[in-house]
Amino acid sequence: MSAEVLSERTAVFPRLLDLAYPNVERGEGVRLYLTDGREVLDACSGGAMVTCLGHGARGPIEAAAAQAERVAYVYNHHFTNETQERLAERLLEVAAPEMAYVRFVSGGSEANEAALRLARQYHVERGETSRWRVISPAQAYHGATMGALALSGRPALQRPYGEYLAAHLHLAPSTRRFDPSGEAALTELDRLLEEAGPETIAAFFCEPVSAAALPAYSPPPRFWEGLAKRREEHGFLVGFDEIVTGMGRTGSWFAYHQLPIEPDIVTAGKGLGAGFFPLAAILCREHVVEPIAQGSGAFDLGHTWDGAPLPCGVGLAVIDELVERRLVGRVRERGPALRDELEAALAGAKIVGEVRGRGFLLGVDLVDPRDGDSFLPHELDAAELVDRTAFEHGLLVTSTHSTADGFAGDATLLAPAFTSTDEELAEMLERFAEAITAVERRVEEALK
Repeated sequence: MSAEVLSERTAVFPRLLDLAYPNVERGEGVRLYLTDGREVLDACSGGAMVTCLGHGARGPIEAAAAQAERVAYVYNHHFTNETQERLAERLLEVAAPEMAYVRFVSGGSEANEAALRLARQYHVERGETSRWRVISPAQAYHGATMGALALSGRPALQRPYGEYLAAHLHLAPSTRRFDPSGEAALTELDRLLEEAGPETIAAFFCEPVSAAALPAYSPPPRFWEGLAKRREEHGFLVGFDEIVTGMGRTGSWFAYHQLPIEPDIVTAGKGLGAGFFPLAAILCREHVVEPIAQGSGAFDLGHTWDGAPLPCGVGLAVIDELVERRLVGRVRERGPALRDELEAALAGAKIVGEVRGRGFLLGVDLVDPRDGDSFLPHELDAAELVDRTAFEHGLLVTSTHSTADGFAGDATLLAPAFTSTDEELAEMLERFAEAITAVERRVEEALK
């Protein structure tokens, strides 16, 4: 078996056609083993913040096998099934008792697309058919389907699909660099409401704590308080994308449990299936469903695997593992010290700006070492350099190269499995610090 796979040597249509992809043979805990015998320490839960239980957890594997023996698939249009019913009840009971209903789908893009449709249908069923637009932070990622892609305001992501995307409205993130108090974002929100007409706004949709696009960032409390006030005044819904942060990633079952606002609609995904089967969910409060129940009585346009027994069986096993092993509490208790340890490990690195963290979701901003503040030049693509160098040090991390969008520079995200031991976490930070030191040398040489 080849250690690396090139696009010209595979029948797979890869994401990047000029990249030699390392070939993974197996995973155990927080370690991946390649076909050439190399070992990689996984500091990003499979690379996409998914494998919160690590690789090879027996509970979900055995649950999947047992469920497949009974019944693996039926179509949600014709049937419900006991496993789906149990998972919905369990999710509400354990993770989101303030919500009333759950719809299961296959992945984050589908969940966010469904949230967008639900917000629109809520207003239509109430007779407010002019409400269709969404306001959302520009520096975000909500998925690859056309509806979800339109929720981002990043030109680099949306090219060349602009003609397909709805004309939603976006505001700059209230980061420490541009808007530390959140007041500028609220002023911009007011301007957008006035210009578009509040009667046209269906929802404000965002990540309560950002992931891939702006790692581990959350607006200040003042912004959330102002958003809640404007929701009450203008009648739009608030939707939270918690595809990454849901299921305990930030130290609570949902990140919004740490904020002074409660969403009307919330999505969850990656940690719900934990990498053992594609699974995501959209959750909503009672008042969102009420006009549909009293009106058309249908929330249609589902997907083939919505609520199927096999993924739901996996979801039940994942929740059982999280509860029985008290892993959400582990993330909550360990997270603050982990952030401090990351900052200490990177102390003195001139290429490192802000170090952020919520639970086991950590973000590191990369800056120009010449002034310790500016974005790095776009052409350096420091994000790719960090990922490649970390991999050379036997570490998997995920970085974002957002400089071209203008809202944020290069940044790196660490999102270890909740099951990571203190020794494994220390090893991740040590390897990452070594990689950052090497990257800094290369960047400084390139900037001469």
